[in-house]
Formats: sequence, structure tokens, C-alpha cells
Amino acid sequence: MSKRVLQGIVVSDTCNKTVIVRVERRVMHPTYKKFVTRSKKYAVHDEFNSFHVGDAVQIEESRPISKRKHWVALGGSENAAAGRHAGATRPVDGAVG
Repeated sequence: MSKRVLQGIVVSDTCNKTVIVRVERRVMHPTYKKFVTRSKKYAVHDEFNSFHVGDAVQIEESRPISKRKHWVALGGSENAAAGRHAGATRPVDGAVG
């Protein structure tokens, strides 16, 4: 049986090695027959802290890593190796340079 793969947007990256990803899906309302957007947030393991708020990310089902984390981010090591976010420091409020 293959593992589920979902796509979403990172909404929080404040935890170490964890990002919160919002996954949206469109479902048809049973009575009104209109499409409604439903969203759910997942705690996702990000080994290299390579994803930041606003990034589009694919997540894959995995073994339980902690109480809330059962998903891993795909492509984290490639992004770090490509230098997308590797070595980049976040600007501190009021910092110059």
C-alpha cells in the first residue's frame, strides 16, 4: 500500500524540526451542490529546518515521530543542498545589514 502524499502551504515554522502545513481540499456541499473549501493543519517533520512560512510543500505519510507528527516533508534535503534556505539567516527586527 502506498503512502499518501498531500500538498499544502507552510503556515508556521517556529518549532525546531517541525512545520505546520495547511492542506486545502474542495468538496461538494451535500445540499447546495456548491464546492466548499475545507482545510486542515498537519504537524510535519522537517529534519533540516529548510521550509519557511509561505512555502509550498509536499508531505508524505510516515511512522509516528511524536504525539502529533505522522507526516514528513518531501524534498527538504534537496532544498538545503541547493542553497535555497541553507545558511541564510533570518533578519531580526531593527537589524541593519
